[in-house]
Amino acid sequence: MVSRFTITSRRHTVSMLRHALRVRRALLAAPGALGVSLVAHPMRGEYWTLSGWTDRRALDGFVRTPEHRAAMRTLGPTMADSTFVFWAHDAAAQPPTWAEATARVDAERSRPKPAPDPTA
Repeated sequence: MVSRFTITSRRHTVSMLRHALRVRRALLAAPGALGVSLVAHPMRGEYWTLSGWTDRRALDGFVRTPEHRAAMRTLGPTMADSTFVFWAHDAAAQPPTWAEATARVDAERSRPKPAPDPTA
């Protein structure tokens, strides 16, 4: 799973990094977590995560942990944009590379977005 976030202002950088470290620590101890990597570009307000999980259930369980929920609650209003891409990867193979992960995000971001439903 890869995620890309941008924040609305660099003034949120310290909070973003503080929560990222807490979430990383919790993730490394989470059932089903295989690993995580973070790339931060604070001057651009851009943050990436790449994590591996035994299955989607483990990832979904982690999202409900106190550390992750606190980060979402605090950082949600500071997000300008976010992209999440999920895919299956053979755990016996080499871990996914950042090149693969960024290509997947780029592909997702370039996909046409559905038009809003005028009847909704």
